[in-house]
Amino acid sequence: MNRLTLHAQVLELGSIRYTPAGLMALDLGLKHEGEAQEAGKARKVSMEIKALGIGEICKRLQALGIGSEALFEGFLSHQRNGRGMIFHVTAVQGCNQAPDVRSGLTQI
Repeated sequence: MNRLTLHAQVLELGSIRYTPAGLMALDLGLKHEGEAQEAGKARKVSMEIKALGIGEICKRLQALGIGSEALFEGFLSHQRNGRGMIFHVTAVQGCNQAPDVRSGLTQI
């Protein structure tokens, strides 16, 4: 299964563009800082990742704005140019809502 759920801050937002198939697309940069458990110990984690929204999710992502924090869900894939990976965002939940990862994400 290829599924990623990430609490992150929006660092960059591109302009809405359209794919050759006519779907909306939006490039964005996300930054995560937090802690994770590894070998029974807490570890500080900091990372930045390129992300992409396709379709109606683009409007919700653009509405977040730079600096906003949210819970993003989607999957990882290779970038079109084959250099690195990209996070395809399929759902987003704003942090002003109480997240419950076990029951899924509420789309805003």
